Amino acid sequence: MTSAVRTPAVAGRFYPGRAEELLREVREFTSTGRSPIATGRISAIGCVAPHAGYIYSGGVAGAVYSRLEIPQRCVILCPNHTGKGRPLAIMTSTAWQTPLGEVAADADMGTRLLRRFPALQEDSAAHRAEHAIEVQLPFLQAQQPALNIAPIAIGTSDFDVLRGLGEAVADVIADRHEEDRHEEDQDEKVLIIASSDMNHYESDDITRVKDHKAIKRVLAMDARGLWEVVMNEDISMCGFGPTIVMLTAAKILGATSATLVKYATSGDVSGDYGSVVGYAGIIVE
Repeated sequence: MTSAVRTPAVAGRFYPGRAEELLREVREFTSTGRSPIATGRISAIGCVAPHAGYIYSGGVAGAVYSRLEIPQRCVILCPNHTGKGRPLAIMTSTAWQTPLGEVAADADMGTRLLRRFPALQEDSAAHRAEHAIEVQLPFLQAQQPALNIAPIAIGTSDFDVLRGLGEAVADVIADRHEEDRHEEDQDEKVLIIASSDMNHYESDDITRVKDHKAIKRVLAMDARGLWEVVMNEDISMCGFGPTIVMLTAAKILGATSATLVKYATSGDVSGDYGSVVGYAGIIVE
């Protein structure tokens, strides 16, 4: 049972506030994101998906989610844009409301993560006005009505802390997989989602060069290399921390490849190439 509801912070701004319009828009983005030669959805371990307003990043997010099987349980990692709350913040018993309905908290997963990694803390302040998880949810709800999430907001750039959280996520998922196999003779999947935009507010030319340096490290599943290139090349990838956590966990869980599904910048929509934000959609399996 959930004890509270987190109401939408950006409905009607980042995405449509009415259910019918929102569902129609999500379906348009996911249908246009489908490859004409795709024969089925991927049961992936992790992914990177952007979190801007749908008009700008919805096409990239849709390209990712159109290719994925969405399991009932997802860990969603996002940056802390607001600066509020704890550096590593989770809500273990709070449902998330969107115009498409409520998404339940995965209380069991959240509680296990808190026990496994004490630097992670129960905290609603970091999530209350944060948009980066919220904008992912309608894409997930449209495919998985029984969705449960463990939402984590990350406000630290300390590599050792990020790696430690990734190891904890992997351990908890692996433990649950083992229990599922023993109890039900089936292996319930968990998708780890890193919510991230790429470089911010530089020219399209500069952003594409910077972004592809970071994307190259993600595709190599090199968490440390991603951290180094972001720091050394001054790449304003807001969700590099969540991506490092996801990559760390995914590799431990057996991931062997990462694929860039789609890349774009806001200039592709606005026509303003002088100051853009980059968006990358990546699947890890």
